Amino acid sequence: QVQLVESGGGLVQDGGSLRLSCAASGGGILFRGYTMGWYRQAAGKERELVATISAKFRYDYAEFAKGRFTISRDNTKDTVDLLMTNLKHEDTAVYYCYTQITTLHESVDFWGQGTQVTVSS
Repeated sequence: QVQLVESGGGLVQDGGSLRLSCAASGGGILFRGYTMGWYRQAAGKERELVATISAKFRYDYAEFAKGRFTISRDNTKDTVDLLMTNLKHEDTAVYYCYTQITTLHESVDFWGQGTQVTVSS
């Protein structure tokens, strides 16, 4: 069973920084072969993309994340991190780790349990 476990959320002041980490395990999966990333969901809003990093290190950032957030992965540890700087109140949300495992027949999305990030103004 695939598990994604996030850590690093918390309360930070406007303009501050946080690093989120996600450890992937299980299912006999070589996670280095798949895209991993981060999404977020603010209260009353839909879940939205923050950033993803592909197996070949192609990066995809939401507009609001460009220049402030940096995604990285360590394939030796099956982890994906999100460094968030210059945080704003509107970045307050639950942040979810994500990976999509594809086979010849299907693609399956996996999500972590989420970690709360609160930015005080």
